[in-house]
Amino acid sequence: MNNSIKKYRRDFGFPTFFNRFWDNDFFSNSEEMDLPAVNVKENKNEFKLEISVPGYDKEDIKIDINKNIMTISAKKEMNKEEKGEDDKVLRQDFRVSSFYRSFTLPENIDTEKIEAQEKSGILNIMLPKMEKALEDTRKKIEVK
Repeated sequence: MNNSIKKYRRDFGFPTFFNRFWDNDFFSNSEEMDLPAVNVKENKNEFKLEISVPGYDKEDIKIDINKNIMTISAKKEMNKEEKGEDDKVLRQDFRVSSFYRSFTLPENIDTEKIEAQEKSGILNIMLPKMEKALEDTRKKIEVK
């Protein structure tokens, strides 16, 4: 594992069984990328991801599923311009912030029933469990 990946790798404290699913993040090669903090919870019916996304609107966030890989990404562009008396630009600040994070989902997730909601800077993704695994599923999840 290279040093840039080690820098971002986090141990969520799951038992070994869950590490093989949730510890499979695919990271950008950018040293500057800020990855959002993620909490993973489980009960008998579902997994729940809580992802810290302050500053992003729900329109900025995309969630894609391709087979059993769920990718969460966001991009926000901010532009601040100060003008002088004759409308000359004296200063212009702009910033683009983005992230993406991918997870390998367990086979028992019902991808047709995944829901996502953003509220107060927290993205909640509910991953319901099912009895039988679906094959080759690709879907976009709407953030509400």
